[in-house]
Amino acid sequence: MNEVALQTLVEDVSLTYFGKPFLHQASFNKRLKTTGGRYHLASHQLDFNPKILAVYDEHVLIGIIKHELCHYHLHLENKGYQHKDKEFKELLKQVDGLRFTPPLCEKKQSKLYMIECCQCHKQFQRKKRLNLAKYRCQCGGKLVYLTK
Repeated sequence: MNEVALQTLVEDVSLTYFGKPFLHQASFNKRLKTTGGRYHLASHQLDFNPKILAVYDEHVLIGIIKHELCHYHLHLENKGYQHKDKEFKELLKQVDGLRFTPPLCEKKQSKLYMIECCQCHKQFQRKKRLNLAKYRCQCGGKLVYLTK
């Protein structure tokens, strides 16, 4: 999908679901990483993540467009356009827009370090690596890493 097709899609969704025209610019923004779209308060532009179409179908993109158009139309009407506002939540539910963007990439598994006491053989799991020369077990024994 190119920028012209996106602009046309946003205008169609605005007229179909909101009954109001979208009079500003909609575009793809490659710099968006975790969010599906963004509404600019000052310029009233909408930015969308192009990865949405690469990972999901057009149905998900339309849900994100509805979400951003809720911000757009409520802000122009001087109503509560933020996520926490009652008007935003009601309008989003009314048009059946997406509340959250589905995950665009898998979360990395955090590395776990296994530490064992040389005296009592008690084992510990840590997410961060420690300088074991500075620490001792509760029993006073020396700590060593089980995994490298």
